[in-house]
Order: sequence, then structure tokens, then C-alpha cells
Amino acid sequence: MSLDAPEIKIVDTYRVACDGGEGALGHPRVWLQIPKEQGWVECPYCDCRIQHRDLALKG
Repeated sequence: MSLDAPEIKIVDTYRVACDGGEGALGHPRVWLQIPKEQGWVECPYCDCRIQHRDLALKG
């Protein structure tokens, strides 16, 4: 059994919301703060990695 890699979303803000993106099949909306020194955060529900655009341009 193989696991799919978590989704990566590129965003322009450091405060973001995640709701799983699947309507009724998603999860409760949570607000997350991306640490500026790290440049990304993972959703505790769906493991989606939300990455700030500044970090995406470096890598």
C-alpha cells in the first residue's frame, strides 16, 4: 500500500485557512499562521503543506 504525498499549496499571505477543500468531505476550517523563518505550515487535519510564495521562489 502506498501513500500519496500531501498536497502543497502556495499562498501569498502568512495567515491562511484550511478546510480540506472537499466541501462536506473536508474538515472543520482552521486558521494557521505560517512562521516567517520557516516559510510553511502543515494542516493538523489533512497534512496539506501550505507554503508562502517567498519560500517557493527560493527553492
